[in-house]
Amino acid sequence: MTKSDLIEHIAQRATLTKDKAGAVVNAIFEQMIDAMNKNERIEIRNFGNFTVRKYPGYTGRNPKTGKAVAVAAKRMPFFKVGLELKNRVDNKR
Repeated sequence: MTKSDLIEHIAQRATLTKDKAGAVVNAIFEQMIDAMNKNERIEIRNFGNFTVRKYPGYTGRNPKTGKAVAVAAKRMPFFKVGLELKNRVDNKR
């Protein structure tokens, strides 16, 4: 499912225009991004948790040349699935 598919489904289910549904989806995503930028944890009950994990910098290697390359420290979003979502997806097999 793409973002546009999600917007279309929300528009149909909530009887909204696609523009309004798009605004809702974009607002939710923006709030999630803002929260993760502030290192806040996002918990959506029965769905999962979004957190930000910090990874330290390290020395890697260029696969073509074999030269050492410094890789900077980074912050990456991480999603941990909730138990109910996990069970619902598993039962559909």
